[in-house]
Amino acid sequence: MPSAKQIRKFAVALSAIAFLAACDEATDGNQAAAPTARPAMPVSTVVTVAEDIPVVNELPGRIAPTEIAEVRPRVSGLLIERVFEQGTMVNAGDVLYRIDPAPFQVQVDSAKATLARAEAVQKQARLEADRQKELRSRKVSSAQTLDNAIAALAQADADVAAARAGLAAAQLDLQYTEVKAPLSGRIGRALVTEGALIATTSEEPLAIIRQLDPVYADFTQSAKQLRALRAGIKAGNVSLSEDGAATVRLNFDDGASYPLTGRLLLQESTVDSETGQITLRGEFPNPDFSLLPGMYVRVRIEQGIRRNAVAVPQQAIQRDTAGRARVYIVKEDKTLELRNVELGAATGNRWIVERGVAVGEQVVVEGFQKVGPGAPVAPQPWAPKQNQAAASNQ
Repeated sequence: MPSAKQIRKFAVALSAIAFLAACDEATDGNQAAAPTARPAMPVSTVVTVAEDIPVVNELPGRIAPTEIAEVRPRVSGLLIERVFEQGTMVNAGDVLYRIDPAPFQVQVDSAKATLARAEAVQKQARLEADRQKELRSRKVSSAQTLDNAIAALAQADADVAAARAGLAAAQLDLQYTEVKAPLSGRIGRALVTEGALIATTSEEPLAIIRQLDPVYADFTQSAKQLRALRAGIKAGNVSLSEDGAATVRLNFDDGASYPLTGRLLLQESTVDSETGQITLRGEFPNPDFSLLPGMYVRVRIEQGIRRNAVAVPQQAIQRDTAGRARVYIVKEDKTLELRNVELGAATGNRWIVERGVAVGEQVVVEGFQKVGPGAPVAPQPWAPKQNQAAASNQ
């Protein structure tokens, strides 16, 4: 029979076992009650608003001079002098080249002599006609003699007129020995040197003059874009500027902006059958000649205003494997929804959203790379990097 001491040890052991069991149960209960919710990830968002957005298309183009002229001789002869400095500005009427004038001066002198002889014959014929008229009035000479005198005077008058025309032509050829600039502009390199025998039938010009202030920017736009613009105007979503003219700006091929604004001059009325493009032309001031003919540019043309449009930053747009555009929307319960959207035109660093996003919704711009649909998020206003940099510099 166990003693009292053994019974007490057994009771203590049972109490310890019960205590440990109770601790294990409490521990298991606490673990079962621990929360399993995912932490909310911070994301940057923008709230969409309805706004009037300019409809701006960026199109490839080339610079062209407003006027261009090939300097060509109007008489043939020996080129004896180049007057202009290559690559400089010239004015209309400036002498550029001189052709040997000696042969043409001889022609002028010969034409003057021919005119003098014709005038002498004319004077004699006039005197004879006057004499025959007097004699005929006194019945001394015949009518035939008077008719012959009058005919001779008419022929003499014609010879004088022909001689004067010949003199004028010879003087004109003499003037053409000075080859002058047909327009004002910048002249290029000399294509013919002194001592060359030039002809009016030569295919190569003497030089080329281009007017570079202002200049043209010729660019093309697809017929599809033009139809979409016209459809927007008809539906009332797009309206033209107050003066009815489109604003045109330029970007260089390195992305730098040209500081001066141009204006749209014309739009071709036909579509290129091979490319489906329509040619347009803008005019830009070019006082410092930084725009040169043939230069590649990107033309930004403002063709109207899109009324009550919704736009989101370009970096908020994602693409699936099929290339369809998607955005993350923060729902009312602070979870994410991945939604397909239909995009319109790009304007600056934003896309116009045609369908899929309503006014007042929160669109995730940054931070969606670490989350997925249905994930809880902590939205905060998005600050563009340029604004952040400006704030840090202050």
